[in-house]
Amino acid sequence: MYADTESFTLAAAQIEPVYHDKAGTLDKTCRWIEQAGNRDADLVVFPETYFPGYPYWRGSVSIPRWTDLMIDLQKNSLHVDDNAIDILGDTIADANLHVVLGTNEVSDRSGSETLYNALFYFDRSGNLVGRHRKLMPTHEERAIWGRGEPGSLQTYDTDIGTIGGLICYENHMTLSKAALTAKGEEIHAAVWPGFWEQHGHPGDKSRAEDAAAMDTCDIYPAVREYAFETQSFVASCSAYMSDDIPEEFGEDELGFNVAAGGSMLVNPAGVVKAGPVVGEETLLTAEFNRDERRATKAYFDAMGHYTRWDAVNLEVSDHRNEPIHTHDHDSTESGQTNGELSAAEVQAIADDQDISIETVETVADAVQGQ
Repeated sequence: MYADTESFTLAAAQIEPVYHDKAGTLDKTCRWIEQAGNRDADLVVFPETYFPGYPYWRGSVSIPRWTDLMIDLQKNSLHVDDNAIDILGDTIADANLHVVLGTNEVSDRSGSETLYNALFYFDRSGNLVGRHRKLMPTHEERAIWGRGEPGSLQTYDTDIGTIGGLICYENHMTLSKAALTAKGEEIHAAVWPGFWEQHGHPGDKSRAEDAAAMDTCDIYPAVREYAFETQSFVASCSAYMSDDIPEEFGEDELGFNVAAGGSMLVNPAGVVKAGPVVGEETLLTAEFNRDERRATKAYFDAMGHYTRWDAVNLEVSDHRNEPIHTHDHDSTESGQTNGELSAAEVQAIADDQDISIETVETVADAVQGQ
């Protein structure tokens, strides 16, 4: 799909959820979507698991407390058949924009209550058109979320361009980036649980105090490089939490709270046009023009003249994990056993292709022997 417009406005909703509160977060989300519409945004991106908040308590609580919090998170997360989806859809349609919403998602597989770290994609009509689940939760996150399915690594055509997205460290995954590029991504949503200062390595980080943390925070170079290497417009949205301790939480329970904000809007040359904004709740916006992408691609086109698919190429799976698989069984009625052709089928192929029965049988034997 070719974009209908040459210019558009991207927005990053760096706002605090009503932590572990589904109804409160839903109400606040709708109000900020309305604000984005009033500011003529064409796409607004919300942070990683914004709905109803990132589990900053991971690794900071006892196992019994962890279990209680997991149950609470399950009850307050989104499900694709949730009534909240309809409410969000109506608000989005009224605001006339696209939304990429970071959310904790309850599995829609019958019998499962597993949570996923997900992105929900809504079009201007308010329809939930797709979702992406984080392929590999990071470190202690694996005790919170299941692994996403390969088939969720998708892009979506819109009137402003083809949209895709990745979650946190997925934006460092070389082949996942390449996959979205190969699927025609033009506008990228990068979502994060905050902004931080690294003290030598990723396992030693602390919440950013101000924008100077970009000197060591991996997010800053990551989104700029993502923009340049894929020639995409990037809306990077990072989570923000105030200093107030959420209700029903102890002061020491949110030990991984890195939610300092840090959202940025970047053009395809890697130029930061807005942000990073640290330490406050904000709706960050910037206007872009498709010529910014064309100008970068004139030098370096990752899907055109600067590629060598004969040297390096990519295999992308669209697999969806299913608990039940149907297998072919022996069929004596048709004279067909374990995938072998029946005499009638051999005759039909020979007649249709005007070749001998012996030729059909030889080819069939060779294929079955592989």
